[in-house]
Amino acid sequence: MAEQDLPGLLILGIGGTHGVQESLAALLKKHFSVITMKELLENKKEVGKKIQCIFVSEFRPTIDQELLESLPNLKVIGNSGVGVDHLNLKMISNFGVRVTNTPHAVADSTADMGMALMLASARRLVEGNVLNLIRSYLVLWHMSPC
Repeated sequence: MAEQDLPGLLILGIGGTHGVQESLAALLKKHFSVITMKELLENKKEVGKKIQCIFVSEFRPTIDQELLESLPNLKVIGNSGVGVDHLNLKMISNFGVRVTNTPHAVADSTADMGMALMLASARRLVEGNVLNLIRSYLVLWHMSPC
């Protein structure tokens, strides 16, 4: 499929602090014509018509009424994360746009972390580590020449 035939996907950017990782951007480019927010802002009228979906990562780009109005062919907003509290679902649905997310993407990792924290608390691992560090420091301090 030629790039002009691929659906347009809006992302905040590629790389940097808030952009999509380059490896993920490469994957997205296989299935979408990836458009950055900078490219959209440079030519909203022309580029806005090409965008059919938005990839939201770490709450960015911000989905507001002005953005939705500038994307007449927008069909779906894909949120990379569990919750959608940061999205105004009522406003988005008024534009006929669907919202999706990844509700189970981090379920196992969250459960693992919860179990690790409960075990660490029950076994007082943090307190033990602090005591161990203090002892190590005292031993080194007594061994150092004064």
